[in-house]
Order: sequence, then structure tokens, then C-alpha cells
Amino acid sequence: MATTRVGLVGVGTIARTHLEVLAERSDVDLVFTVDPNTGPPSFRGATPAHHADLAGALAAHEPDLVVVATPADSHVDLAVAALTGSGARVLVEKPLALDAASLDRLGRAGSDRLFAAHHFAFSPEVEWAAALLAANPGWGPVTAITSAFCDPYAPKGERAFASYVSAWADSGINQLTVLARLVEVAAVTSLRDEGDACWATASFRSRGAVGTARLRTTWRTGASSKSSVVACGDVEVWLDHTAMTGFAFRGAELLAEHGSDGRTPRKVAHYRPLYASLLSDRPDPVLGFAAAAALTRAHATAGR
Repeated sequence: MATTRVGLVGVGTIARTHLEVLAERSDVDLVFTVDPNTGPPSFRGATPAHHADLAGALAAHEPDLVVVATPADSHVDLAVAALTGSGARVLVEKPLALDAASLDRLGRAGSDRLFAAHHFAFSPEVEWAAALLAANPGWGPVTAITSAFCDPYAPKGERAFASYVSAWADSGINQLTVLARLVEVAAVTSLRDEGDACWATASFRSRGAVGTARLRTTWRTGASSKSSVVACGDVEVWLDHTAMTGFAFRGAELLAEHGSDGRTPRKVAHYRPLYASLLSDRPDPVLGFAAAAALTRAHATAGR
């Protein structure tokens, strides 16, 4: 079995999930990490080579995959550096970019090797809902989606904005990713952005019909909570993204349900199938540059 040589840029909070999932895979070797502000992490009981900057790492190693897991405002520069400084594929944490203008720059650097970590598309309850909708065309098109993503970041104050930019930048792209698995996203049609909370609407297409999504993201909460409700005529599909559960009903009739195994942490449950797809011969299109560009344009030009 060929081994994929991986370089990890950024060893902060989200990198822990990447490291945990990568360590499970026998076809992966972590050859270097990059972070100017902290030392190297442990990986399978050993310490990989560690560098203060990406240029030095690429000069010393020949990775097959570079993973960019840094704050959002650094994604574009690091992705371009990885694409132009190596022949590796590059996986960038979401959002791929904070502005649509950066997409041309990324595309010129190597769009065929560039992927975005749209991990919510691989969440078990989202994949279950997508399969359920596909298996029941008689329910008709999706006509409405209501989604609320809440994270308890308000107490972090300015540190939250430094790390996550805003509630919309951090969670809005995740909500659009969920939509992209279930329907065809057209545009974000309105946005009221208050930094630590926002209210947005988006238009989408489903089975030839046009629908509307209502998206709420907020840091004004005491606990993490993420959920979506999908309406198809008289059928509703409720998804609890925090618990990774779901159920569908019509009136008083329970039509289907989905449960978590109770043993797999939420983000691990997202990134295991994400990496399985990315490292396969045919990565899921939701990871590719075309999907990332479409979602980035919708996300970055919201309401314009």
C-alpha cells in the first residue's frame, strides 16, 4: 500500500482532529508540521520534523498532501505557497477564502490539486438525510430549510474574532455546506451580520423547484448547538448536528430515524469519511475547487 506523506500547517485546535484521524490511517505518514508559535505535536508516539515556516518545510520535504489548518485570513497565502512550492495536493480548512477575489489567485496556483475541508457534508446525519431524500422522490422537492448554528464563543471576546473572524465566517460556510449536500445552492440573498451573530437567507433549487433557506449563526449562547430542519411538502426532516441524529415525519407518523453510535466524537465522525474520500482515487466533488469556489462566492458575497 502506497503511503501518503502529509505536511500539517498549523497545530492549533482544529489540527488535533486532523492528527487524530490521520494517526488512525496506516496509509499515512506525517512528515512535517509547521507553526511559528508552538512546538511540534506528538504523532503516534513520535515527534515529526517541525518548521517555523512553510517555505522551509517544503525545501526540506516532498509531501504528497499539505493540510492547512490555520486561521481563516491566512488560508489563501498558505494554499498558494503550498501549490506553487510543491507538487502536493492541498487541503485547506474552511472557509477556503474570505473574499471571492482570491479565487482567481487560487485557481491559477493549481485548482486541480486544491481541496477544501467541507467537513459538514460528511457528518453522518447529513449523509443520512441526503440518502433519505434521494430514496423518496415522492416527497417532492425540498421547499424550505431552517438552520441554526450556535457556538459559545462570546466569552472569548476579541480572541474569538481573531480565531474565527465572525459567526458568519466560521459557521455560515458550514451551513452552506450542509445545504450543498441536500440541494443546489444558488445564492445568499440577504445577510444581517453583527459579527458575533447573523441572520441570512439563501435561495436553492431542488428537483426543479426553488426554495429558501433561513440561516442563523450566533455566539450568544451558553452551549454549542447546531440543527437544521428540511421541509419537503408535508414531510419534515429534523437534523441535530450536535448529537449527529435525525428523524423524518409526516403529521403524526414517524417515517425514518438516524442515531449516533455514541462512541465517536463529532468532528472525528466528520473527518474520517472526509479523509477516506480525499485519499481515494475519486475524491467527493464537494471537496474540490469548483464546489469550494461556488460556496465561497455565495458566502463572501452574501446579500449583494
